[in-house]
Amino acid sequence: MPATTGVQLTVWEIGFWAILLMCAVAFTVNVVRKGVAHGGADGGQVTIRGPHGHRDLDSAKEPDAIFWNVFAGLVVIVPAVVIPALASPAVGLLMLFLGTGAAFAAFAGGRKLEQKRQNQPENRPGYAEASARHDALLARWQRYELDPAKGIDYPGMSDVSVPQTAALVRALQEAQRCRITTGTDYPRAIQQLITAMAEAEAAAGVSAA
Repeated sequence: MPATTGVQLTVWEIGFWAILLMCAVAFTVNVVRKGVAHGGADGGQVTIRGPHGHRDLDSAKEPDAIFWNVFAGLVVIVPAVVIPALASPAVGLLMLFLGTGAAFAAFAGGRKLEQKRQNQPENRPGYAEASARHDALLARWQRYELDPAKGIDYPGMSDVSVPQTAALVRALQEAQRCRITTGTDYPRAIQQLITAMAEAEAAAGVSAA
């Protein structure tokens, strides 16, 4: 009498387990990758700040969330490999290959998406602070352009034949270029704009605030 495993799977059931396995592996790999990436960004340290200790609680909860997400993924991954393997060792081996391939694909794809996100201009380090300073400098510059009284009192601020004003205009253009272009040093451009603004105002006779 031939031996049987007691587990029989149809092609559709094998396909179901394969899809479930790849989805669970992709989910688990992304959870681990994000956890490692965020831990590396913080230098492995837990930062405690903010009112009422909210930051402390969030930092403490994050490892627990990663653990339970990984646990939930394994709850699906293990049966998705073991059950088909009980029906056929060859099918179990196929599941292992599919799971490994899904893991590599999820890691590579997630890393590529993260790099793409980080390369967005607004996601660069120091962007938010530089952008706020940039907006304040633009408002300061526009007062000389839009306020008739200031235009009369300080005509040099609108006269590009004045070297300092011409330098200010170039600094404004460079700051705007750095604001919307990846791979540029936006905070440095804003610092140069601050210097150019101060020099142009000094040359135009604007009294220091």
